[in-house]
Amino acid sequence: MSAPTALLEARGCSLRFGGITALGDVSLRIGEGELVGLIGPNGAGKTSLFNILTGVYRPTSGEILFAGRSLGGFAPHVINTLGIARTFQNIRLFGSLDVGLNVRTSFIARLRNGLLHAVRRGGAFRKQEDAIEGEKARLLAYFGLLEAARRPSRSLPYGEQRRLEIVRALATRPSLLLLDEPAAGLNPSEKLELGSLIARIRDEFGTAVLLVEHDMKLVMAVCERLYVLDQGRMIAEGTPSEIRNDPRVIAAYLGEQHGEEEA
Repeated sequence: MSAPTALLEARGCSLRFGGITALGDVSLRIGEGELVGLIGPNGAGKTSLFNILTGVYRPTSGEILFAGRSLGGFAPHVINTLGIARTFQNIRLFGSLDVGLNVRTSFIARLRNGLLHAVRRGGAFRKQEDAIEGEKARLLAYFGLLEAARRPSRSLPYGEQRRLEIVRALATRPSLLLLDEPAAGLNPSEKLELGSLIARIRDEFGTAVLLVEHDMKLVMAVCERLYVLDQGRMIAEGTPSEIRNDPRVIAAYLGEQHGEEEA
Protein backbone atom coordinates (compact mmCIF):
# COMPACT_ATOMS: atom_id res chain seq x y z
CA MET A 1 0.00 0.00 0.00
CA SER A 2 1.44 3.39 -0.98
CA ALA A 3 1.92 6.07 1.67
CA PRO A 4 -0.70 8.85 1.81
CA THR A 5 0.18 12.09 0.06
CA ALA A 6 2.20 14.31 2.40
CA LEU A 7 0.02 16.93 4.10
CA LEU A 8 2.48 18.20 6.71
CA GLU A 9 6.25 17.85 6.73
CA ALA A 10 8.73 19.11 9.28
CA ARG A 11 12.27 18.85 7.97
CA GLY A 12 15.23 19.05 10.32
CA CYS A 13 13.57 21.50 12.69
CA SER A 14 15.35 22.84 15.78
CA LEU A 15 14.14 25.26 18.43
CA ARG A 16 16.51 26.98 20.82
CA PHE A 17 15.98 29.44 23.63
CA GLY A 18 19.37 30.91 24.43
CA GLY A 19 21.52 27.95 25.44
CA ILE A 20 18.52 25.61 25.80
CA THR A 21 17.65 23.30 22.91
CA ALA A 22 13.94 22.44 23.07
CA LEU A 23 14.01 20.59 19.73
CA GLY A 24 17.01 19.26 17.84
CA ASP A 25 16.85 18.32 14.15
CA VAL A 26 13.30 16.98 14.35
CA SER A 27 11.56 15.67 11.24
CA LEU A 28 8.06 14.26 10.87
CA ARG A 29 5.53 13.61 8.14
CA ILE A 30 1.74 13.42 8.30
CA GLY A 31 -0.13 12.08 5.29
CA GLU A 32 -3.60 13.15 4.19
CA GLY A 33 -6.20 11.51 6.43
CA GLU A 34 -3.64 9.85 8.71
CA LEU A 35 -4.08 9.40 12.44
CA VAL A 36 -0.62 9.75 13.99
CA GLY A 37 0.53 9.81 17.61
CA LEU A 38 3.37 11.77 19.19
CA ILE A 39 4.58 10.42 22.52
CA GLY A 40 7.45 10.91 24.92
CA PRO A 41 8.21 11.73 28.56
CA ASN A 42 7.38 15.08 30.16
CA GLY A 43 9.72 17.75 28.85
CA ALA A 44 10.52 15.80 25.67
CA GLY A 45 9.49 18.71 23.43
CA LYS A 46 6.04 17.61 22.28
CA THR A 47 4.29 20.92 22.96
CA SER A 48 7.28 22.81 21.54
CA LEU A 49 6.82 20.84 18.33
CA PHE A 50 3.11 21.71 18.28
CA ASN A 51 4.06 25.35 18.78
CA ILE A 52 6.38 25.50 15.78
CA LEU A 53 3.86 23.65 13.62
CA THR A 54 1.18 26.22 14.45
CA GLY A 55 3.31 29.37 14.30
CA VAL A 56 3.48 30.13 18.02
CA TYR A 57 7.27 29.85 17.73
CA ARG A 58 9.47 30.03 14.66
CA PRO A 59 11.96 27.17 14.39
CA THR A 60 15.56 28.24 14.82
CA SER A 61 16.42 26.09 11.83
CA GLY A 62 14.64 23.71 9.49
CA GLU A 63 11.52 23.96 7.37
CA ILE A 64 7.81 23.21 7.79
CA LEU A 65 5.65 22.51 4.75
CA PHE A 66 1.87 22.21 4.69
CA ALA A 67 0.26 20.96 1.48
CA GLY A 68 3.60 21.68 -0.19
CA ARG A 69 3.70 25.29 1.02
CA SER A 70 6.28 26.66 3.42
CA LEU A 71 4.81 27.97 6.69
CA GLY A 72 7.89 30.04 7.45
CA GLY A 73 7.02 33.39 9.04
CA PHE A 74 3.25 32.84 9.12
CA ALA A 75 1.34 33.89 12.24
CA PRO A 76 -0.89 31.33 14.05
CA HIS A 77 -4.14 32.79 12.72
CA VAL A 78 -2.85 32.60 9.14
CA ILE A 79 -1.76 28.98 9.61
CA ASN A 80 -5.23 28.24 10.95
CA THR A 81 -6.86 29.66 7.82
CA LEU A 82 -4.59 27.42 5.72
CA GLY A 83 -6.05 24.35 7.42
CA ILE A 84 -4.28 23.54 10.70
CA ALA A 85 -6.24 23.68 13.97
CA ARG A 86 -5.22 22.67 17.49
CA THR A 87 -6.45 22.15 21.00
CA PHE A 88 -4.42 22.80 24.13
CA GLN A 89 -3.33 20.73 27.12
CA ASN A 90 -5.01 23.32 29.36
CA ILE A 91 -8.54 24.03 28.15
CA ARG A 92 -8.84 27.52 26.65
CA LEU A 93 -12.55 28.10 26.27
CA PHE A 94 -14.23 31.46 26.78
CA GLY A 95 -15.74 30.48 30.12
CA SER A 96 -18.29 33.29 30.38
CA LEU A 97 -19.59 32.79 26.85
CA ASP A 98 -22.19 30.16 26.12
CA VAL A 99 -21.33 26.97 24.25
CA GLY A 100 -22.78 28.20 20.96
CA LEU A 101 -20.84 31.46 21.02
CA ASN A 102 -17.63 29.58 21.78
CA VAL A 103 -18.09 27.64 18.56
CA ARG A 104 -19.16 30.74 16.66
CA THR A 105 -15.84 32.46 17.39
CA SER A 106 -14.15 29.88 15.16
CA PHE A 107 -16.12 31.01 12.12
CA ILE A 108 -14.69 34.54 12.20
CA ALA A 109 -11.68 33.66 10.03
CA ARG A 110 -14.04 32.27 7.39
CA LEU A 111 -16.24 35.36 7.09
CA ARG A 112 -16.08 36.70 3.55
CA ASN A 113 -18.12 39.87 3.94
CA GLY A 114 -16.67 42.88 5.68
CA LEU A 115 -18.05 45.39 8.16
CA LEU A 116 -19.97 47.33 5.50
CA HIS A 117 -21.92 44.22 4.54
CA ALA A 118 -22.66 43.52 8.19
CA VAL A 119 -23.94 47.06 8.77
CA ARG A 120 -26.16 46.95 5.72
CA ARG A 121 -27.34 43.42 6.54
CA GLY A 122 -27.47 42.54 2.88
CA GLY A 123 -28.56 39.25 1.37
CA ALA A 124 -25.02 37.86 1.20
CA PHE A 125 -24.51 38.61 4.87
CA ARG A 126 -27.77 36.94 5.89
CA LYS A 127 -27.01 33.90 3.76
CA GLN A 128 -23.62 33.60 5.39
CA GLU A 129 -25.14 33.95 8.86
CA ASP A 130 -27.68 31.22 8.14
CA ALA A 131 -24.93 28.90 6.91
CA ILE A 132 -22.85 29.51 10.06
CA GLU A 133 -25.79 28.89 12.37
CA GLY A 134 -26.66 25.69 10.54
CA GLU A 135 -23.12 24.35 10.64
CA LYS A 136 -22.73 25.30 14.29
CA ALA A 137 -25.91 23.40 15.18
CA ARG A 138 -24.80 20.34 13.19
CA LEU A 139 -21.41 20.23 14.91
CA LEU A 140 -22.91 20.64 18.38
CA ALA A 141 -25.49 17.94 17.66
CA TYR A 142 -22.86 15.56 16.28
CA PHE A 143 -20.82 15.85 19.45
CA GLY A 144 -23.79 15.72 21.82
CA LEU A 145 -23.64 19.36 22.89
CA LEU A 146 -26.64 20.93 21.16
CA GLU A 147 -28.83 20.91 24.28
CA ALA A 148 -26.07 22.79 26.12
CA ALA A 149 -25.73 25.49 23.42
CA ARG A 150 -27.01 28.30 25.67
CA ARG A 151 -25.12 27.27 28.80
CA PRO A 152 -21.91 29.04 29.85
CA SER A 153 -19.04 26.84 28.75
CA ARG A 154 -17.48 26.85 32.22
CA SER A 155 -20.63 25.20 33.60
CA LEU A 156 -20.09 22.06 31.49
CA PRO A 157 -18.63 18.90 33.01
CA TYR A 158 -14.92 18.58 32.31
CA GLY A 159 -15.32 15.90 29.64
CA GLU A 160 -17.84 18.03 27.74
CA GLN A 161 -15.49 21.01 27.90
CA ARG A 162 -12.85 18.83 26.22
CA ARG A 163 -15.34 17.92 23.49
CA LEU A 164 -16.32 21.55 23.04
CA GLU A 165 -12.71 22.54 22.48
CA ILE A 166 -12.45 19.91 19.73
CA VAL A 167 -15.72 21.15 18.18
CA ARG A 168 -14.39 24.69 18.17
CA ALA A 169 -11.23 23.54 16.37
CA LEU A 170 -13.24 21.57 13.80
CA ALA A 171 -15.41 24.60 13.08
CA THR A 172 -12.43 26.10 11.24
CA ARG A 173 -12.64 23.16 8.78
CA PRO A 174 -9.05 22.00 9.22
CA SER A 175 -7.28 19.48 7.05
CA LEU A 176 -5.09 18.69 10.06
CA LEU A 177 -6.15 18.67 13.72
CA LEU A 178 -3.50 18.73 16.45
CA LEU A 179 -4.75 17.40 19.80
CA ASP A 180 -2.59 18.21 22.83
CA GLU A 181 -3.31 15.67 25.60
CA PRO A 182 -7.10 15.59 25.11
CA ALA A 183 -7.50 12.73 27.63
CA ALA A 184 -5.95 14.70 30.50
CA GLY A 185 -8.33 14.70 33.45
CA LEU A 186 -10.81 12.28 31.90
CA ASN A 187 -12.09 9.15 33.64
CA PRO A 188 -11.77 5.70 31.97
CA SER A 189 -15.21 5.75 30.34
CA GLU A 190 -14.62 9.26 28.99
CA LYS A 191 -11.27 8.10 27.55
CA LEU A 192 -13.00 5.27 25.71
CA GLU A 193 -15.51 7.74 24.30
CA LEU A 194 -12.67 10.07 23.31
CA GLY A 195 -10.86 7.31 21.42
CA SER A 196 -13.99 6.59 19.42
CA LEU A 197 -14.48 10.31 18.81
CA ILE A 198 -10.96 10.78 17.46
CA ALA A 199 -11.39 7.88 15.05
CA ARG A 200 -14.70 9.29 13.85
CA ILE A 201 -13.16 12.71 13.24
CA ARG A 202 -10.65 11.14 10.91
CA ASP A 203 -13.07 8.77 9.22
CA GLU A 204 -16.15 10.98 8.91
CA PHE A 205 -14.62 14.47 8.60
CA GLY A 206 -11.63 13.36 6.52
CA THR A 207 -9.34 15.24 8.86
CA ALA A 208 -5.79 14.10 9.55
CA VAL A 209 -4.98 14.00 13.27
CA LEU A 210 -1.73 14.40 15.19
CA LEU A 211 -2.31 13.26 18.76
CA VAL A 212 -0.08 14.05 21.75
CA GLU A 213 -1.13 11.86 24.64
CA HIS A 214 0.32 10.13 27.72
CA ASP A 215 -2.39 7.47 27.91
CA MET A 216 -0.66 4.64 26.04
CA LYS A 217 -3.76 2.45 25.89
CA LEU A 218 -5.59 5.20 24.02
CA VAL A 219 -2.65 6.01 21.73
CA MET A 220 -1.96 2.40 20.80
CA ALA A 221 -5.65 1.77 20.11
CA VAL A 222 -6.36 4.68 17.74
CA CYS A 223 -3.08 5.65 16.03
CA GLU A 224 -1.74 4.08 12.85
CA ARG A 225 1.79 5.40 13.30
CA LEU A 226 3.70 6.88 16.20
CA TYR A 227 6.63 9.24 16.62
CA VAL A 228 8.61 9.27 19.86
CA LEU A 229 10.42 12.33 21.21
CA ASP A 230 12.98 12.25 24.00
CA GLN A 231 14.98 15.27 25.18
CA GLY A 232 13.99 17.23 22.10
CA ARG A 233 15.04 14.59 19.57
CA MET A 234 13.04 12.07 17.58
CA ILE A 235 14.23 8.62 18.68
CA ALA A 236 11.74 6.34 16.92
CA GLU A 237 8.94 6.16 14.37
CA GLY A 238 6.75 3.22 13.42
CA THR A 239 3.53 1.32 13.96
CA PRO A 240 2.18 0.86 17.50
CA SER A 241 3.54 -2.68 17.54
CA GLU A 242 7.00 -1.55 16.44
CA ILE A 243 7.08 1.26 19.00
CA ARG A 244 5.85 -0.98 21.82
CA ASN A 245 8.81 -3.29 21.24
CA ASP A 246 11.51 -0.73 20.42
CA PRO A 247 14.30 -0.96 23.07
CA ARG A 248 15.03 2.78 22.79
CA VAL A 249 11.42 3.67 23.50
CA ILE A 250 11.16 1.20 26.37
CA ALA A 251 14.28 2.65 27.97
CA ALA A 252 13.30 6.29 27.43
CA TYR A 253 9.58 6.23 28.07
CA LEU A 254 7.51 3.06 28.28
CA GLY A 255 9.65 1.40 30.97
CA GLU A 256 7.62 -0.19 33.72
CA GLN A 257 4.36 0.60 31.95
CA HIS A 258 5.48 -1.59 29.04
CA GLY A 259 6.31 -4.38 31.42
CA GLU A 260 2.89 -4.17 33.04
CA GLU A 261 1.19 -4.35 29.63
CA GLU A 262 3.21 -7.41 28.66
CA ALA A 263 2.58 -9.19 32.00
